[in-house]
Amino acid sequence: MKRVLIVEDQADIRKLIRMTLEFENYEIHEAADGSFGLRMAQAIKPDILLLDVMMPGEIDGLQVCQRIKSDPEMAGSKVVLLTARGQQKDREAGEQAGADEYLVKPFSPLQLIETIERLLGADAA
Repeated sequence: MKRVLIVEDQADIRKLIRMTLEFENYEIHEAADGSFGLRMAQAIKPDILLLDVMMPGEIDGLQVCQRIKSDPEMAGSKVVLLTARGQQKDREAGEQAGADEYLVKPFSPLQLIETIERLLGADAA
């Protein structure tokens, strides 16, 4: 079973994502800020992180992504950045942070599932 870590400060968005993924065969974990999300990622080594870019606290989603991608133990984890910012410079910042995919809010549940399945391969579900 693939591990998914949702790092999103808005509880309603976290709930929507979790509800979308509950129909698939995933082990779902959640964190409400970047610092806790990073600690959780280091502990559970998720297959994929769904990471909000703009979060309150010490570190934002881009910084979490950079730290995960630079950690040899977690370099294999896929990172999908979720953000309301869809401009080219925002996408470029996501690429520089090492993100595997960039989804602009609002995105559809189907778009999210297709993205996860594509990144994790055919054996995702």
